[in-house]
Amino acid sequence: MNEKRLKYIFNFSSAFLLVLMLFLSKNAGISCDEVLHYDHSVSVYNYFASHGKDQSALDTPVTNLKYYGQSYDNIVTILIKWFKIGDVYTFRHLMSSFAGWLVILVTALFAVWLTDYKSGILVLFLFAVSPTFMGHSQNNLKDIPFALAYISATFFTLKFLVSGRKHFYINLIFLIASIGFSISIRAGGLLLICYLFLFFIIFSFFKFIKEYKVDIIEIRNKFLWICLIAVISWFLSILLWPYALQSPVKNVIESYRVMAHFPSTFRQIFEGKVEWSDLMQWYYLPKSILITIPLIVLTGFVLFFVFLRIKYNPEKTLLFVLVVFSILFPIVFVVYEKSNLYSSWRQFLFIYPGIVLLASTGYCRLFEYLRNRYLRGGMVVLICMLSLHPLKFMLKNPEFYYLYYNQIVGGLKGAYSNYETDYYYVSQTDASKWLLDYLKKKDNIGKIKVCATYPVEWQFRNHPEIETSYFRYEERSQSDWDYAIVANRYINPFQLRNNIWPPVNAIHVIYADNVPVGAVIERKSKDDYAGYVALTKGNFKDAMDHFEKALKIDNHDAMIFYNFGAATFNNGQYQKADSLLKRGLEINPDFELILMYLGNIARSQQKTDEAISYYQKVIEADKKYFEAYVGISELLMDKDVKKAREILTACLNLNPRYKPAIIALADTYRNSNPDIAKKYYELANSMK
Repeated sequence: MNEKRLKYIFNFSSAFLLVLMLFLSKNAGISCDEVLHYDHSVSVYNYFASHGKDQSALDTPVTNLKYYGQSYDNIVTILIKWFKIGDVYTFRHLMSSFAGWLVILVTALFAVWLTDYKSGILVLFLFAVSPTFMGHSQNNLKDIPFALAYISATFFTLKFLVSGRKHFYINLIFLIASIGFSISIRAGGLLLICYLFLFFIIFSFFKFIKEYKVDIIEIRNKFLWICLIAVISWFLSILLWPYALQSPVKNVIESYRVMAHFPSTFRQIFEGKVEWSDLMQWYYLPKSILITIPLIVLTGFVLFFVFLRIKYNPEKTLLFVLVVFSILFPIVFVVYEKSNLYSSWRQFLFIYPGIVLLASTGYCRLFEYLRNRYLRGGMVVLICMLSLHPLKFMLKNPEFYYLYYNQIVGGLKGAYSNYETDYYYVSQTDASKWLLDYLKKKDNIGKIKVCATYPVEWQFRNHPEIETSYFRYEERSQSDWDYAIVANRYINPFQLRNNIWPPVNAIHVIYADNVPVGAVIERKSKDDYAGYVALTKGNFKDAMDHFEKALKIDNHDAMIFYNFGAATFNNGQYQKADSLLKRGLEINPDFELILMYLGNIARSQQKTDEAISYYQKVIEADKKYFEAYVGISELLMDKDVKKAREILTACLNLNPRYKPAIIALADTYRNSNPDIAKKYYELANSMK
């Protein structure tokens, strides 16, 4: 087929994909990040609308959002405000899908430039059967626009360096815009300026090796242009970024430093266990990528390396090597730096366009290598077969594309309880809609309290009779609510594996590929909450009566057993308290509060080995439960002071400012080395 006809197919396919993606955006749920970033974008808008008087965009001690340029979010919010768009999130989803389509288009054009239109068409197809990317394209206005900036900057960097005077100024403008756009979203976009200088050096060296001469004037001019690109890009990147405007150099660099080691950490499921995001295994990112990219893309990616040296001239090979570098370097860098990673690999979606580009090239090279038409037909059949798994998932789960896992882990069913699924809380949108319909049918009158594992104020904005608030699922018995909306994030994998979640009082469950990802819960009794209130007031007998009634309705809530056990213990019924606490562990064997309480009870009863065992289980369940380290060290201090110090050192390696551990470490030296003990006591006293 000639290039002209292929170009028509390419243009038609691109336009069709745009229409399809915009149409599918109506299925998108509201993600947890969207809520945060939209609220911050409003603060940014208010900053500029008030000419800097409204400083809320600069005061983000909890979310750290001042360090994000998030320019795409800000632009979308400006449009919302200017055009008075009422359905905020529907518009955001349209704009997110448009950004996702631009990513695909730029990658496809990149493939056309490097190879031909066949490769570009295949890029469009491979993206279309990539559920994770397509899912994030629906509601991720941070990672998807950054992916657009990253692939665009890589594309136009290479064009700028090799195209000479041809389209020089067009390439220059797009390159400046791409790098500026990337930094304006995340300070990590500064990496693209480094790429520009690095690639320039590589190309200059390559040209010298090829021609055995150095054109000093050309090198000087290119270098000056690159310096100008860096300066203009930097300037453009801060225009919608209040924090960067305060100090354009210092604050941008500070933002990069903070983003490279993000201060907020999260617990998540990986390989069937719960771990903190900053303590993950080194291969967390590579494996997350490996098990969520469709096999059709992974196969093409491998084929690219098999056929890399076939047909290509040295210059074209160099271009592809630099694309490979743009994919691998960020992965190697964060693995080496032991960066804080969470939510699968969504922060690294920016490398996916490059992966798809190489995958399409791999298939094209295989097609050219196979001369026999039957073998070529077999290759087409193979591509179709590999597409079935992701396509089937997408057709069955139009609202949950991003939950996709490939056959390596047995799909979403195999990943359930072993890896995170609805980490973006997308199911809460559907759950909210269902609950509103349910309440309408019940014709409820009066105030209704709805709690959710992530705020749902927007979904209930037109219903003043419904009061919404946030709660942690495991602490649900300690909050006052009538209905709860719960995504399966932060649910212990033991409970997921043993069907303890969704709970028995769930009146509606949301499934993706027959896996429960969200639930609506109706409270049958508030005795659990009344018992908790009584417990906090020291009314232990009343608390016990309420908990007794609560367990008759819901005996699958470990927190009820914990509070019931605490009330019973404080009422002097030690054996019953022990029994209640251990029943709680049957529901959640890793429940730190119960394990710690049992350890403290054993310690009070001089059962040292038993207490240490419970404290060790606490640490196994949560490496950052620092109180347990101190508990073990205090029990070991008299008989194994060296071991006690090792445990306290491990604690302080995780949290150098944990005052009780510093004091405990000082205590271990009090008799043997008072001078060292004194230094530790002084350090502890210097802390607030």
